This record gives sequence, structure tokens and C-alpha cells, in this order.
Amino acid sequence: MQNTVPFDVTALTTDPYGTYDRLREAGPVHRITGPDGRPAWLVTRYDDVRQGLADPRLSLDKSNATPGNYSGFALPPALEANLLNMDPPDHTRVRRLVVKAFTPGRIDKLRAPVRKVADELLDAVEADGRADLLAAYAGPLPITVICDLLGVPQADRRDFRAWTDALITPDPERPHLMKEAVGHMMRFFTGLIASKRADPADDLLSDLIAARDGEGGDRLSEDELTSLAFLILFAGYENSVHLIANSVLALLDHPALMRSLRKDPAGLGAAVEEFNRWDGPTPLAIRRFPLEDVEIGGVTVPAGETVLLSIASANRDPRHFTDPERLDPNRDRSGHLGLGHGIHYCLGAPLARMEMETALAALLERFPGLELDVPREELKWRPSVRARGLISLPVRWS
Repeated sequence: MQNTVPFDVTALTTDPYGTYDRLREAGPVHRITGPDGRPAWLVTRYDDVRQGLADPRLSLDKSNATPGNYSGFALPPALEANLLNMDPPDHTRVRRLVVKAFTPGRIDKLRAPVRKVADELLDAVEADGRADLLAAYAGPLPITVICDLLGVPQADRRDFRAWTDALITPDPERPHLMKEAVGHMMRFFTGLIASKRADPADDLLSDLIAARDGEGGDRLSEDELTSLAFLILFAGYENSVHLIANSVLALLDHPALMRSLRKDPAGLGAAVEEFNRWDGPTPLAIRRFPLEDVEIGGVTVPAGETVLLSIASANRDPRHFTDPERLDPNRDRSGHLGLGHGIHYCLGAPLARMEMETALAALLERFPGLELDVPREELKWRPSVRARGLISLPVRWS
């Protein structure tokens, strides 16, 4: 039996977990009206979400949506050929090529540079005694890391961040800015790829170009190469910004945990996993479209309709996690879905973990008196059901 409920965007930004709790208890699958006014199926319980994430019958390819069913932002064709719009066998081929770039060796080589950037960002604000941590730290750190990984020249990074911000936080009064940002990034990547092709370096983009131009059957198309660079930048930046800020807020809300991690930074690895479960940056997995009529939680979802798998709801499902509302790095977090599951599990997970641990370690070490600089209730969240992120995080330190 399907459950029909109004889709209250405000409730999912102001009280997401309370809203998901109510939806989850009301039923496993709900027929909703999305923020674009189109219908979708929202899946809320852990077992169904986990199964859905790995179900080959649920396609990521937008061409499998029924006409008029999906109205996502249209990227240029050269940027659509990415892993978030691919099914096997193309997904398998492309992922196999790009996953080599996220080896433990490459990630370890980035650890010291990431810590250096973190320290420099904190140096810049330390004397002020206060800052918007999102603008001064959680934002600039990931873009620097991703640019270093891809091999983006230092001189181009300011524009890079502006374009990415235009996509992450679109201005409803100036919708043309998003389209212009995509155009700028498309031209930029085309030029950068040409430059790296002529003069390769020790960076991820040069490795991807080698995979594109190399011999053998498993090769990238030119569109796949361009869209992969775009995806790595965009996904790696947005998710890291929000996860860093959300995690710092969690620590400010749990001072005993903050003191414990400051005293014993070795616990940061477990804490990062728990932050990802408890208040991660991606409440919903990328939309999916059934290739055939599919039964989910006892509900039949017709082929081609939009399925939204709620990671946020699944990660707080008491059917799987004991006392899920409690933030506890020592809990059994096995199977948390903060980084996905199945063949679409987050490609950059090792980089994200290292970046988070390094960012939090530097911050806790530098500012023992860290606290919010505004009343907790004044913090505002992005008005989005697809991204869980603060608009700003004003803090101060003694």
C-alpha cells in the first residue's frame, strides 16, 4: 500500500530528521510531490534504501525516465557522460579507469599538503578571534584539495570556486548565473585538458588523459574525460564543505566529545564515520529510475518513475541502529550509508575521510576555546532537500 503525503520542503530543511522519523514510521515508501512539482517515490527505511542503492533494476541513466517525469538541471552533453548518469557496462568501465587515481599511495601523498593548507587557513584568521568557519575554512580547504588533485593552476582557482559556488548555492533572483557557471567550467576544462595533454604532470587529470589516450579497449571518450573532471570537482567540493561544517557544529553541540577528540586525535577516524551517519551532507541519493515495475517495501513502483532513496532517514532508522539519534563514535556503525553502497559507493571516500580527519585535527589543535558566535537557533541551513549544509557557521575562540 502506498502512502501519499505532502512534500514539505521547509520541514525537510528546518526539521529534517523529525520529518523523516514521521515518514519512516508511517511507511517504507511514500508517493510525494517533489520541490519541482513532479511526483516521486521516497524510500525511508534502512533495509529498503540499502537494497535500492545496489539494485541493478534502478537506473541512474536519465534516459530511462518516463517523458515529463524528470526535470533536473540540464548539463551540456559533454558533462552528462559522468558516473552519476551511468549504468553498467559503461559505469563499470569508467569507474575501473578512474578508481586507480584514488589509491592509498596518492591519498597519503596528499595528507601533508592538506594539513599545510589547513594550517595556512587557520593562520589567516587566528588573530581575529572569530570567523565564519564555512567561508574561511570549510569552503576554501576542499577546493584547494580538489584543485591540487586535478592539477588546476593556482591562478585559476578563484574563478573555479566562484563557478562552483554558483552551482551549489544558486541565486533564485539570477538563474542565468548557474548556466553561465557551467559554460565557464566547460570552457575551462576543455582548455586545461588540452594543456595537460601537451604537458602532462603528476596529477589526476593527467592520469585521466592518459587513460583516454592510451591503447586498449577500456578507454574514456572525450566527453567522459571532461565530465569526470567536472564531477570530481563538484562532488568532491560540495560534499566536503558541508561535512566539515556539519561535523564542527556536531562537536560544538557535544563539548565532551570535542574535549575527548582534542585529547586523543586517534579517535577522529571513528568520529568521522559517525558524523557521516549522524548528519551527513547528502540526505538523498542521486535519483533513480526503475527499468521495470519494481516492488520496494511492499509498494510497486512503475518503470521510469523517479525514486528517491533517503540516506538521512536510513542512517537514523532504529530498525538498524540502536538509539540512532545519539551521536556516538563508539557505536556499531557497520553498514552506515553516508558514502553510499554497492557499485555507486563514493569513489572519493578515502580522500574524503583523510580530508575530514586532517581538517578537524588542525582545528581542534589550534582553537581549544572554539564556540559558536551566535545563538544556536540563529544558524540557517541551505533550503535544499538534496544537500544538508549550513549557510554560515560563525564561531569564536579564546
